[in-house]
Amino acid sequence: MPIVTIYVTTGTLITTLGVGSVPAPRLADWALARGRVALATSDAAQLLGVPPGQVRVRLRAPMLRGEWVAPARGLWVPVPSQHRGLGSYPAIEYIDAWMTYLGASYHVGWLSAAALHGAAHQAPQVFQVACSKTVKDRQIGRARTEFHARANVSRILVTQRRVAAGDVPVSSREATALDVAAEPAWAAGIDNAANVIVELADGGGLDATLLAETASLYPVAAARRVGWILANNTDTKNLGKLRRATTTGAHTPSLLSPSGPRRGPVDKDWNLRLNADLGVDV
Repeated sequence: MPIVTIYVTTGTLITTLGVGSVPAPRLADWALARGRVALATSDAAQLLGVPPGQVRVRLRAPMLRGEWVAPARGLWVPVPSQHRGLGSYPAIEYIDAWMTYLGASYHVGWLSAAALHGAAHQAPQVFQVACSKTVKDRQIGRARTEFHARANVSRILVTQRRVAAGDVPVSSREATALDVAAEPAWAAGIDNAANVIVELADGGGLDATLLAETASLYPVAAARRVGWILANNTDTKNLGKLRRATTTGAHTPSLLSPSGPRRGPVDKDWNLRLNADLGVDV
Protein backbone atom coordinates (compact mmCIF):
# COMPACT_ATOMS: atom_id res chain seq x y z
CA MET A 1 0.00 0.00 0.00
CA PRO A 2 1.46 3.42 -0.90
CA ILE A 3 2.46 5.61 2.03
CA VAL A 4 1.66 9.31 2.14
CA THR A 5 2.41 12.11 4.61
CA ILE A 6 -0.67 14.23 5.27
CA TYR A 7 -0.61 17.87 6.41
CA VAL A 8 -3.31 20.20 7.64
CA THR A 9 -3.52 23.61 6.02
CA THR A 10 -1.31 25.21 8.66
CA GLY A 11 1.52 22.89 7.72
CA THR A 12 1.38 20.86 10.95
CA LEU A 13 2.25 17.20 10.44
CA ILE A 14 -0.71 14.90 10.92
CA THR A 15 0.69 11.43 10.42
CA THR A 16 2.11 9.00 7.90
CA LEU A 17 -0.34 6.32 6.83
CA GLY A 18 -1.55 4.31 3.88
CA VAL A 19 -3.54 5.95 1.13
CA GLY A 20 -7.24 5.21 1.44
CA SER A 21 -6.97 4.13 5.09
CA VAL A 22 -10.00 6.13 6.28
CA PRO A 23 -13.53 5.54 4.91
CA ALA A 24 -15.64 8.65 4.29
CA PRO A 25 -18.16 8.01 7.12
CA ARG A 26 -15.29 7.88 9.63
CA LEU A 27 -13.07 10.68 8.29
CA ALA A 28 -14.50 13.49 10.45
CA ASP A 29 -14.10 11.54 13.68
CA TRP A 30 -10.64 10.40 12.56
CA ALA A 31 -9.55 14.02 12.08
CA LEU A 32 -11.12 15.23 15.33
CA ALA A 33 -9.55 12.40 17.32
CA ARG A 34 -6.16 13.67 16.16
CA GLY A 35 -6.91 17.32 16.92
CA ARG A 36 -7.18 18.34 13.27
CA VAL A 37 -9.12 21.54 12.70
CA ALA A 38 -9.24 21.30 8.90
CA LEU A 39 -8.11 19.32 5.89
CA ALA A 40 -7.33 20.53 2.39
CA THR A 41 -9.01 18.68 -0.47
CA SER A 42 -5.69 17.12 -1.48
CA ASP A 43 -5.21 15.75 2.05
CA ALA A 44 -8.75 14.41 2.23
CA ALA A 45 -8.32 12.77 -1.18
CA GLN A 46 -5.19 10.97 -0.06
CA LEU A 47 -6.83 9.78 3.14
CA LEU A 48 -9.89 8.56 1.26
CA GLY A 49 -7.86 7.08 -1.57
CA VAL A 50 -9.74 8.95 -4.30
CA PRO A 51 -8.89 11.66 -6.85
CA PRO A 52 -9.32 15.23 -5.48
CA GLY A 53 -12.31 15.72 -7.75
CA GLN A 54 -14.16 12.92 -5.95
CA VAL A 55 -13.78 14.34 -2.43
CA ARG A 56 -16.96 16.43 -2.58
CA VAL A 57 -18.92 13.39 -3.78
CA ARG A 58 -17.55 11.17 -0.99
CA LEU A 59 -18.19 13.78 1.69
CA ARG A 60 -21.65 14.81 0.49
CA ALA A 61 -23.52 12.39 2.76
CA PRO A 62 -21.32 13.17 5.81
CA MET A 63 -21.92 16.89 5.16
CA LEU A 64 -25.67 16.31 5.10
CA ARG A 65 -25.29 14.61 8.48
CA GLY A 66 -23.54 17.73 9.77
CA GLU A 67 -20.12 16.11 10.05
CA TRP A 68 -18.33 18.66 7.84
CA VAL A 69 -18.50 22.31 6.83
CA ALA A 70 -16.63 23.77 3.87
CA PRO A 71 -15.98 27.49 4.50
CA ALA A 72 -13.72 27.91 1.46
CA ARG A 73 -13.24 26.01 -1.77
CA GLY A 74 -10.79 23.21 -1.05
CA LEU A 75 -11.05 23.41 2.75
CA TRP A 76 -12.92 20.89 4.89
CA VAL A 77 -13.64 21.40 8.59
CA PRO A 78 -14.75 18.41 10.72
CA VAL A 79 -17.59 19.24 13.09
CA PRO A 80 -17.52 17.89 16.67
CA SER A 81 -20.41 15.59 17.50
CA GLN A 82 -22.07 18.07 19.89
CA HIS A 83 -22.58 20.55 17.05
CA ARG A 84 -23.91 18.13 14.46
CA GLY A 85 -27.59 18.44 13.78
CA LEU A 86 -27.72 21.99 15.16
CA GLY A 87 -27.41 23.63 11.77
CA SER A 88 -24.40 25.67 12.79
CA TYR A 89 -20.86 25.34 14.04
CA PRO A 90 -19.36 28.50 15.64
CA ALA A 91 -16.98 30.06 13.15
CA ILE A 92 -14.64 31.12 15.94
CA GLU A 93 -13.70 27.45 16.30
CA TYR A 94 -12.27 27.23 12.79
CA ILE A 95 -11.68 30.85 11.71
CA ASP A 96 -7.93 30.54 12.24
CA ALA A 97 -7.64 27.52 9.93
CA TRP A 98 -9.89 29.29 7.42
CA MET A 99 -7.82 32.49 7.33
CA THR A 100 -4.53 30.59 7.34
CA TYR A 101 -5.74 28.61 4.34
CA LEU A 102 -6.54 31.90 2.53
CA GLY A 103 -3.22 33.46 3.56
CA ALA A 104 -4.96 36.37 5.31
CA SER A 105 -4.19 38.26 8.49
CA TYR A 106 -7.31 38.78 10.58
CA HIS A 107 -8.92 39.37 13.93
CA VAL A 108 -12.42 39.12 15.35
CA GLY A 109 -13.95 42.58 15.63
CA TRP A 110 -17.00 44.80 16.17
CA LEU A 111 -19.94 43.22 17.98
CA SER A 112 -18.37 39.76 17.92
CA ALA A 113 -15.34 41.10 19.78
CA ALA A 114 -17.59 43.05 22.13
CA ALA A 115 -19.47 39.86 22.99
CA LEU A 116 -16.20 38.08 23.75
CA HIS A 117 -15.27 40.98 26.04
CA GLY A 118 -18.64 40.65 27.78
CA ALA A 119 -19.92 43.93 26.35
CA ALA A 120 -22.51 42.92 23.74
CA HIS A 121 -25.59 45.00 24.48
CA GLN A 122 -27.50 42.62 22.22
CA ALA A 123 -26.51 39.23 20.87
CA PRO A 124 -24.64 39.67 17.56
CA GLN A 125 -26.42 38.09 14.62
CA VAL A 126 -23.25 37.60 12.59
CA PHE A 127 -19.64 36.71 13.30
CA GLN A 128 -17.62 39.79 12.28
CA VAL A 129 -14.01 39.54 11.14
CA ALA A 130 -11.48 42.19 10.08
CA CYS A 131 -9.35 40.78 7.29
CA SER A 132 -6.29 41.85 5.30
CA LYS A 133 -7.90 40.87 1.99
CA THR A 134 -11.34 40.83 0.44
CA VAL A 135 -13.25 37.71 1.47
CA LYS A 136 -16.88 37.05 0.61
CA ASP A 137 -19.33 36.78 3.47
CA ARG A 138 -20.44 33.21 4.09
CA GLN A 139 -23.63 31.65 5.40
CA ILE A 140 -22.89 28.19 6.78
CA GLY A 141 -26.01 26.61 8.19
CA ARG A 142 -27.57 29.16 10.51
CA ALA A 143 -24.24 30.90 11.12
CA ARG A 144 -23.22 33.91 9.02
CA THR A 145 -19.65 35.21 8.90
CA GLU A 146 -19.11 38.79 7.74
CA PHE A 147 -15.71 40.03 6.56
CA HIS A 148 -14.48 43.61 6.42
CA ALA A 149 -11.24 44.30 4.55
CA ARG A 150 -8.85 46.47 6.54
CA ALA A 151 -5.43 47.59 5.31
CA ASN A 152 -3.96 47.97 8.79
CA VAL A 153 -5.38 44.78 10.30
CA SER A 154 -1.97 43.59 11.54
CA ARG A 155 -1.40 46.87 13.44
CA ILE A 156 -4.54 46.71 15.55
CA LEU A 157 -3.93 45.69 19.15
CA VAL A 158 -5.49 42.30 19.87
CA THR A 159 -5.96 39.88 22.71
CA GLN A 160 -5.96 36.10 22.34
CA ARG A 161 -9.09 34.07 22.95
CA ARG A 162 -8.57 30.37 23.62
CA VAL A 163 -10.84 27.99 21.71
CA ALA A 164 -10.64 24.24 21.30
CA ALA A 165 -8.38 24.58 18.27
CA GLY A 166 -6.00 27.12 19.81
CA ASP A 167 -5.82 30.90 20.13
CA VAL A 168 -7.86 33.36 18.06
CA PRO A 169 -6.94 37.08 17.84
CA VAL A 170 -9.70 39.40 19.02
CA SER A 171 -9.54 43.19 18.84
CA SER A 172 -8.64 44.70 22.20
CA ARG A 173 -11.29 46.47 24.26
CA GLU A 174 -9.89 49.81 23.08
CA ALA A 175 -9.87 48.79 19.41
CA THR A 176 -13.37 47.35 19.74
CA ALA A 177 -14.66 50.67 21.08
CA LEU A 178 -13.12 52.49 18.12
CA ASP A 179 -14.41 49.83 15.69
CA VAL A 180 -18.04 50.32 16.64
CA ALA A 181 -17.60 54.10 16.75
CA ALA A 182 -16.00 54.20 13.30
CA GLU A 183 -18.74 52.11 11.68
CA PRO A 184 -21.93 52.32 13.79
CA ALA A 185 -23.89 50.70 10.98
CA TRP A 186 -21.89 47.50 11.56
CA ALA A 187 -22.81 47.70 15.25
CA ALA A 188 -26.60 47.91 14.82
CA GLY A 189 -26.62 51.72 14.90
CA ILE A 190 -25.13 54.52 16.95
CA ASP A 191 -27.33 53.81 19.99
CA ASN A 192 -26.10 50.23 20.23
CA ALA A 193 -22.52 51.30 19.49
CA ALA A 194 -22.69 53.80 22.36
CA ASN A 195 -24.02 51.14 24.74
CA VAL A 196 -21.20 48.80 23.73
CA ILE A 197 -18.62 51.52 24.40
CA VAL A 198 -20.15 52.22 27.81
CA GLU A 199 -20.12 48.52 28.68
CA LEU A 200 -16.50 48.18 27.53
CA ALA A 201 -15.60 51.04 29.86
CA ASP A 202 -17.49 49.60 32.82
CA GLY A 203 -15.27 49.09 35.84
CA GLY A 204 -12.27 50.78 34.25
CA GLY A 205 -12.26 48.41 31.32
CA LEU A 206 -10.69 50.89 28.90
CA ASP A 207 -7.10 52.09 29.18
CA ALA A 208 -7.13 55.79 28.25
CA THR A 209 -3.50 55.77 27.08
CA LEU A 210 -4.00 52.72 24.85
CA LEU A 211 -7.21 54.24 23.56
CA ALA A 212 -5.39 57.41 22.48
CA GLU A 213 -2.58 55.43 20.86
CA THR A 214 -4.97 53.12 19.01
CA ALA A 215 -7.03 56.08 17.79
CA SER A 216 -4.27 57.00 15.33
CA LEU A 217 -5.28 53.94 13.26
CA TYR A 218 -8.88 55.11 12.91
CA PRO A 219 -10.76 58.03 11.35
CA VAL A 220 -10.76 61.02 13.67
CA ALA A 221 -14.56 60.83 13.83
CA ALA A 222 -14.29 57.50 15.66
CA ALA A 223 -12.07 58.99 18.37
CA ARG A 224 -14.39 61.98 18.74
CA ARG A 225 -17.44 59.76 19.16
CA VAL A 226 -15.70 57.49 21.68
CA GLY A 227 -14.34 60.44 23.64
CA TRP A 228 -17.68 62.21 23.84
CA ILE A 229 -19.57 59.04 24.80
CA LEU A 230 -17.06 58.20 27.53
CA ALA A 231 -16.93 61.76 28.88
CA ASN A 232 -20.71 62.05 29.10
CA ASN A 233 -21.78 58.52 30.08
CA THR A 234 -18.96 56.97 32.13
CA ASP A 235 -16.49 57.85 34.85
CA THR A 236 -13.49 57.15 32.59
CA LYS A 237 -10.58 59.39 33.59
CA ASN A 238 -7.55 60.81 31.81
CA LEU A 239 -9.18 61.40 28.45
CA GLY A 240 -6.86 64.32 27.70
CA LYS A 241 -4.60 62.33 25.37
CA LEU A 242 -7.57 61.06 23.41
CA ARG A 243 -9.02 64.58 23.13
CA ARG A 244 -5.70 65.91 21.86
CA ALA A 245 -5.62 63.10 19.29
CA THR A 246 -8.92 64.39 17.90
CA THR A 247 -7.45 67.81 17.09
CA THR A 248 -5.19 66.45 14.35
CA GLY A 249 -8.02 65.80 11.90
CA ALA A 250 -10.31 68.06 9.92
CA HIS A 251 -11.54 71.19 11.68
CA THR A 252 -15.07 70.48 10.47
CA PRO A 253 -17.07 68.89 13.29
CA SER A 254 -17.67 65.16 12.95
CA LEU A 255 -21.21 63.80 13.18
CA LEU A 256 -22.21 61.82 16.24
CA SER A 257 -24.49 59.76 14.00
CA PRO A 258 -23.05 59.33 10.49
CA SER A 259 -26.54 58.68 9.12
CA GLY A 260 -28.15 61.62 10.91
CA PRO A 261 -28.79 65.18 9.72
CA ARG A 262 -25.94 67.64 9.38
CA ARG A 263 -27.38 69.92 12.02
CA GLY A 264 -27.34 70.16 15.79
CA PRO A 265 -25.18 71.73 18.50
CA VAL A 266 -21.42 71.19 18.46
CA ASP A 267 -19.52 69.95 21.49
CA LYS A 268 -16.35 72.05 21.24
CA ASP A 269 -14.29 69.77 23.50
CA TRP A 270 -14.67 66.89 21.05
CA ASN A 271 -15.53 68.84 17.89
CA LEU A 272 -18.58 66.66 17.49
CA ARG A 273 -21.95 67.68 16.10
CA LEU A 274 -24.64 66.21 18.34
CA ASN A 275 -27.12 65.30 15.64
CA ALA A 276 -28.76 62.43 17.55
CA ASP A 277 -30.21 61.74 20.98
CA LEU A 278 -28.53 58.58 22.23
CA GLY A 279 -30.44 55.92 24.09
CA VAL A 280 -27.61 54.89 26.42
CA ASP A 281 -28.29 52.59 29.36
CA VAL A 282 -26.19 53.89 32.24
